[in-house]
Amino acid sequence: MSIAQNLTNILEQIQQLSQEAQRPEGAVSLLAVSKTKPISAIEEAIRAGQKAFGENYVQEGVEKVQHFANVQDLEWHFIGLLQSNKTRLVAEHFHWVQTLDRVKIAQRLNEQRPLSKGKLNVLIQINISDEASKSGISPTDMLPFAREIQQFPNLKLRGLMAIPKPESTPEAQKIALAQMQQLFLQLQEQFEGIDTLSMGMSDDMPTAIACGSTMVRIGTAIFGARS
Repeated sequence: MSIAQNLTNILEQIQQLSQEAQRPEGAVSLLAVSKTKPISAIEEAIRAGQKAFGENYVQEGVEKVQHFANVQDLEWHFIGLLQSNKTRLVAEHFHWVQTLDRVKIAQRLNEQRPLSKGKLNVLIQINISDEASKSGISPTDMLPFAREIQQFPNLKLRGLMAIPKPESTPEAQKIALAQMQQLFLQLQEQFEGIDTLSMGMSDDMPTAIACGSTMVRIGTAIFGARS
């Protein structure tokens, strides 16, 4: 099937899952994960109406942002591990950083963000399954880290992001995803402007939407297997 057809199918799934979970219409947005995908694939997705794209690798992502600089209303999210020597490129080109988990990185992004671009939207990455191989902070560190981020005038804290450990059943998936939902509600109680809970990929999207996700990150189901 074409990328356009894949997008239509996923958006229909999101709408149906949202209805089943009694979520308001439009409560869940789709981030198309375009890492490793060619420009032609992104062009096809844009023609089909997709506006938000996620990139994991700084140099590749920057090249794509620059290529589509003249296309209106695109939104570029950095969703990979961000090293301190790459922060300037991300601060200068991306609209969102979803994987913030260190004060040092937040400080550099704040200092390097061009004033002309407005505030950089950021999400705190939570290591919800406590995996040594994954980035992110522990749930207990969330509020102190959020307070640190609030001190940076060029960053706008929007919410949380997580990549839970893969589980084979919805019941097992729900444990981590429901914990994320509670952390998100806790963050909303403490800070203004918290509106984004980025969680859910192809395998756990139904459970993530049932647990309050506002943004699902889908790659292979849109663009096909990695080339």
